[in-house]
Amino acid sequence: MDCQKLLDQLADGELKEYEVEPKDAYEFQQALRNYGRRQNISGRAKRGGNIVYFGTNSAD
Repeated sequence: MDCQKLLDQLADGELKEYEVEPKDAYEFQQALRNYGRRQNISGRAKRGGNIVYFGTNSAD
C-alpha cells in the first residue's frame, strides 16, 4: 500500500474516500501522523474495525 500517494489523493480531492481494514490501520495511521497536510484528512470508524478516511475539502 502506497500510503503517501493515497494521502496526497485524499488531500487534493482526487480520491473522495479510502477505507482501511484493521490489518492495515497501523501502517496508514503512522503515515498520516507524519503527513504534512494531515489537517486536510479526517477519518470515521465503522463497525467491524474499518476506518473510512476522506478529504475535509470533499463534499459529502
